[in-house]
Amino acid sequence: MKKINIDIKGMHCQSCVTLVERSLKKLDGIQNAVVNLTTEKATVDFDNSKLKQEDILKTITKKGYTCSLIQGKTDANKEAKKRKQELGKLKKLFYFSLLFAVPAFVISMVLSMWLKIDIPYEGYILWVLATPVQFIVGAQFYKGMWNALKNKSANMDTLVAIGTSAAYFYSVYVVLTGGMGQYFEASAILITLVVMGKLLEAIAKGKTSEAIKKLMNLSPKIATVIKYNKEIKIPVDDVKEGDLIIVKPGEKVPVDGVLTEGHSSVDESMITGESIPIEKSKGDKVIGATINKTGSFVFKAEKVGANTTLSQIIKLIEDAQGKKAPIQRFADTISAYFVPVVILIAIGTFLTWKFGFAKEFSFGLIAAVSVLVIACPCSLGLATPTAIMVGTGKGAKKGILIKGGDSLETAHKLKAVIFDKTGTITKGVPSVTNLVSLNPGSKEKLLQTVASIEQLSEHPLAESIVKEAKDKNITLKKAANFKAIPGHGVSADLGRETYYFGNNKLMAKYNISISPKIKEDIENLEEEGKTVMLLGSNKKLKGIVAVADTIKETSRAAVRKLQKMKIFVYMITGDNERTAKAIAKQAGINHVFAEVLPEDKANYVKKLQKKGKVAMVGDGINDSPALAQADIGIAMGSGTDVAMETGDIVLMRNDLEDVPTAIKLSRMTMSKIRQNMFWALFYNTLGIPIAALGFLNPMIAGGAMALSSVSVVSNSLLLKMKKL
Repeated sequence: MKKINIDIKGMHCQSCVTLVERSLKKLDGIQNAVVNLTTEKATVDFDNSKLKQEDILKTITKKGYTCSLIQGKTDANKEAKKRKQELGKLKKLFYFSLLFAVPAFVISMVLSMWLKIDIPYEGYILWVLATPVQFIVGAQFYKGMWNALKNKSANMDTLVAIGTSAAYFYSVYVVLTGGMGQYFEASAILITLVVMGKLLEAIAKGKTSEAIKKLMNLSPKIATVIKYNKEIKIPVDDVKEGDLIIVKPGEKVPVDGVLTEGHSSVDESMITGESIPIEKSKGDKVIGATINKTGSFVFKAEKVGANTTLSQIIKLIEDAQGKKAPIQRFADTISAYFVPVVILIAIGTFLTWKFGFAKEFSFGLIAAVSVLVIACPCSLGLATPTAIMVGTGKGAKKGILIKGGDSLETAHKLKAVIFDKTGTITKGVPSVTNLVSLNPGSKEKLLQTVASIEQLSEHPLAESIVKEAKDKNITLKKAANFKAIPGHGVSADLGRETYYFGNNKLMAKYNISISPKIKEDIENLEEEGKTVMLLGSNKKLKGIVAVADTIKETSRAAVRKLQKMKIFVYMITGDNERTAKAIAKQAGINHVFAEVLPEDKANYVKKLQKKGKVAMVGDGINDSPALAQADIGIAMGSGTDVAMETGDIVLMRNDLEDVPTAIKLSRMTMSKIRQNMFWALFYNTLGIPIAALGFLNPMIAGGAMALSSVSVVSNSLLLKMKKL
């Protein structure tokens, strides 16, 4: 068996995806074929003893698409450049189309129809303006229609090409015969609007390669390897398994490995999402791209190149984005049936009047064109994008950035929401939660003592203690003989007294006794998910300081709102189960996934997806695969750029209450889309038989078509007045 990835260009809608998948699966030797419209890629598993990869490429090419084999590692820069070129081409087409369509609309609708101004040679002027739009900008729709016809199917391109051609060529007939009523502006405006929609889709697609590119840039480019008792700087790509690498304070860890010498604390938040740096000593594992905070250490490289944790996360994002099937547009679904039926009705109308009732050629032609004009998909094409534009605009005003229509269309179906813990439910920054003074004196006195000692420490938890003292305007004392005791804590002199501040091991080392009652208090604090530090002096325990990452003010309210919306709420974290349950309890969450590795978060999303649509809310790099795997990825605005790029919705205010608001907005928008679809189809289906019976000339058909579009746009604008 062999697996290949193919880049496909020229797909316009879900029916294109279905066509390519169906064609590939018919080939003998194909085990599985998955085509993704968003990434414009196909993943094919096949038996290479029965089938050559060249035959697979030929099959796709025969269906009218351009394709090429993707070889080796994803080149993010190349992908980004290609996206930029495509975007530039679409922008040029859109602006070119506007250049002709706007004057056509002004002349025909504003000056002639509304202001009743007679314009000499109006028909010929409009003909000149509409022609470049119809055949230069609209060429892509004719090509799409031709490909669909060759494959015995119909799509949105067919609707646009048939509808605009009917309006355009009937208008040419009217101008040449000196008749009344032309619709050049209708065809030009429709093509312009559809191209605008394609432009917006292309902008959204470009985010995929940006996310991957930013992840790749996180990895350091240089590693310091120890060879022949010398420190030699080499490119990270040249590092091999077994190499000894030295990492100094402030440097990034180049690859994954195990410590052999030294001690330090390492900030792993970009990978694990946990805000508190992890103490590392001999035998502990380190992860590539994480940041060394304090001491120097030497480690042995275990995983290099594509095997590092960061590389695996990149691969998971690519896989999840590749498998995420785009939502099949309602307009594309009905086009397969609607277009052929309309064409048959138009042909039947002409033949019936010409040969059945012996009417003149022009009468039959006008009736047939009336059928095509009334069925022109102006309102059908506007039904979804207008509601989505209003919905996304309304969300943006609330600080909810929704990247595309698919996100709005999917969010209303959500059955479950998974929250990451650190930086999402919690503030992501440790702060002092408890001060217990055991000697005569206030809590302020205890805080002054520990902050005076910790102001000399480089440990991350020291920052939170010193900050707490400064916030309370406590004056710090000058400490002397400061000493860091790796894995235990610190010691320092304040005046004539020596203090020890750290964990249980430190207290035991200096014979500082802890009573059973105090031990119970410490255990209770740890049960609440807090990091407990002890202050001792003269073999006596002086006080207890607890530090924790506390939940955000809006977390509980957001969870409660989601539960009222009949949505199941889960929390996921790499932290230990005790801490996870403590935080979940505070937030009102009943379902918890604890001690989950970064690469496994996406698997938990997959499991829940078997029961329905799932949203993932996170802010860290470690959340990116899960954000990509989820039906809706919701990223916090304060999170990493990668999480924001991978997410479908970004909460710029970092307010978790915006999660239920975004879902409510989706439900309201989808309601408008359904109403719009009804009006769009109502005018068409009601008008077609009237036009076929000869009671509706093209001018009235055009008016009904315009009225349909106006009703759809007006209904979408009403969404602005809805309260979230």
